[in-house]
Amino acid sequence: MARTGTWAGFSDGRPPTVFQICFWGSVLVSALVVVAAGFQATDRITSDGLMLAFYVMSAVALPLVCLLWPLLPWQATAPARRKAVTVAFLASTLLLVAGGGVAALLVVGVAVGNALVVYGLRGGIAYACVTGLFSFALGLLNPSQGVVASIVSGVVVLLLCLVILVVVVAMIEADRRAEETAVLLAKLEKAHAELRGFAERTRELAVGEERARIARDMHDSVGHYLTVINLGLSNAQRYRERDPDQAWDEVRQAQRLTREALADTRRWVRALRPLRMDGKRGIEALAALVESFGGADTAITFTPRGRWPDLDGDRELLCFRAVQEGLTNVLRHAKAGDARVALDCTEAAVTITISDDGRGGDGDAWTDGAGLRGLRERAEAVNGTIETHTRPGEGFTLRVTVPAGRP
Repeated sequence: MARTGTWAGFSDGRPPTVFQICFWGSVLVSALVVVAAGFQATDRITSDGLMLAFYVMSAVALPLVCLLWPLLPWQATAPARRKAVTVAFLASTLLLVAGGGVAALLVVGVAVGNALVVYGLRGGIAYACVTGLFSFALGLLNPSQGVVASIVSGVVVLLLCLVILVVVVAMIEADRRAEETAVLLAKLEKAHAELRGFAERTRELAVGEERARIARDMHDSVGHYLTVINLGLSNAQRYRERDPDQAWDEVRQAQRLTREALADTRRWVRALRPLRMDGKRGIEALAALVESFGGADTAITFTPRGRWPDLDGDRELLCFRAVQEGLTNVLRHAKAGDARVALDCTEAAVTITISDDGRGGDGDAWTDGAGLRGLRERAEAVNGTIETHTRPGEGFTLRVTVPAGRP
């Protein structure tokens, strides 16, 4: 799992890269200090028992610190045997301070940071206090330093360790937050994938329901025409010798019903056309849709006003379905001579008004159809509204308002 990374993160029980750099850089400088001291002050070290002890401690601690470094645990859940390595590592770094110079203090700081990770805040503070006391004791053992200088040295080392503790706490907190962020991102990606799957299934269900509705309506409409045509042709065949005039009347009626069935079938084909017709969108797509209803006995006019706003796919589809459903109902039921499609576009909403001068009817009977119910559900899903008005002899008006805001 991606976190702050190995540069400053405590992942997989390994030290951060910044600690690796501080440790090996400090060890290298401390080694150079010890070697240089051995070459430059050999006689003094040999004659001075205290300096000899310090030099020996540093020389022994240096390889010991390097051997213990790869074994250090960097997790609070490490077993007790691994945690014991932390104690041995701190002791070795303190011995290194005796003759390793200022650079050795960084190694001690790394040891204090490791104690914080393994033993918690109390353990880190305890290590810092031990380090400060050890520095104070070294100052007292050095004849060239007085008590005040020893106290200052111990306090400075203690403050340095406390600063390192603060830095490590910040690193741990950043690592924890990065881990939580990664977990949340993984959950969000999973939820997004699930929502995408739900959306696909919902779209498939909606398409299935729409097709089932269209299939039922086509069966009721075209099936009725074919049944009547078949009956008329059967009558014509029966009357062709006994009453030729009646037979021809039946044929002419069958022709008329055939034209009506063909026109009805073409309307259903138009109802199945996609939203983006030949790459068209917005006003251009709606104009092409209205034009596709031409050729019927009803004259249709399209009047757009304003500039098409930025609509998402669901809202644009609602506009298309509104015009589609409204004109289909006009041609199927209204028996109108004229139909008008008015499109009013603003930055806030798109309003589509479809009206005709047909026979009109009872409001409930006209608005309870499956097509208008489906259109109303689409509108409610995007906070849109649908209004209808009809009376006998006054035609029918459908007004659909689609807000431009994103869902």
